[in-house]
Amino acid sequence: MDFNFPAIMVSAVFITGIIWLLDAFVLAPKRRIAADAISAQDVPSSEALSEAKEKLLKEPILVEYARSLFPVILAVLVLRSFLVEPFRIPSNSMMPTLLTGDFILVNKFSYGVRLPVLNSKIIDVGEPKRGDVMVFRYPKDPSVDYIKRVIGLPGDKIAYYNKQLFVNGEPAKQKAKGTYIGIGSGVSMSGAKVRLEHLSGVDHDILIDESRGTMEGEFIIPDGQYFVMGDNRDNSNDSRYWGFVPEENLVGKAFMIWMNWDSKASGHCLGPVGKQH
Repeated sequence: MDFNFPAIMVSAVFITGIIWLLDAFVLAPKRRIAADAISAQDVPSSEALSEAKEKLLKEPILVEYARSLFPVILAVLVLRSFLVEPFRIPSNSMMPTLLTGDFILVNKFSYGVRLPVLNSKIIDVGEPKRGDVMVFRYPKDPSVDYIKRVIGLPGDKIAYYNKQLFVNGEPAKQKAKGTYIGIGSGVSMSGAKVRLEHLSGVDHDILIDESRGTMEGEFIIPDGQYFVMGDNRDNSNDSRYWGFVPEENLVGKAFMIWMNWDSKASGHCLGPVGKQH
């Protein structure tokens, strides 16, 4: 079952807001009129009169909850939709940059301000840059969020042959850094080769499994679309297999790892995305 959090939050804001407004402009005035209509002749004492008016003026419990929750839910919706959203890394496809169980923060306005649920851009702030670690809605199933590295921009020609990336005919420089030793959910990648890749001014580590084949080919990126790959090059379901990421599927740029929780490992991490664990 899909859990559409933005839709739930928008619905909650709408429902609590309507209840609060309905009470403020319709129900509360009626309660005040009813309370003012009570006179000393209707009750045996002034104390009883005060209690009767207080009872009539009391907000229903549903209204009290709606009034309390509305600003909280609205603040969370605005923060999550337009500023920063947390995500958890579910797989090894971005190793060694991101590990399974990493909790990251994603800048939601890096690639434009979008309306929640509709995902339509209302303010054009910026565009993805080559080397960005980007969260996007998987083109084959937009209800699923993916995270990969931006490799190709609109108009680029990307090629991948013999474990080597080429951008517009130029090889992305690589430098061997040794053998990877994995922990926790990433222990299966122990023995892979670590290489430092230079991509348009962005240096990042990648993993290469020399014993495993991978998808090769050339790709020309259409306008308004992006080519993405995982840093775990031989263990990533990315643009080499299913194509390009449309601009309307962009979610935001990952910028911080704030903790790690891997049931198969222990420890935590705090720092910018790209800094090794």
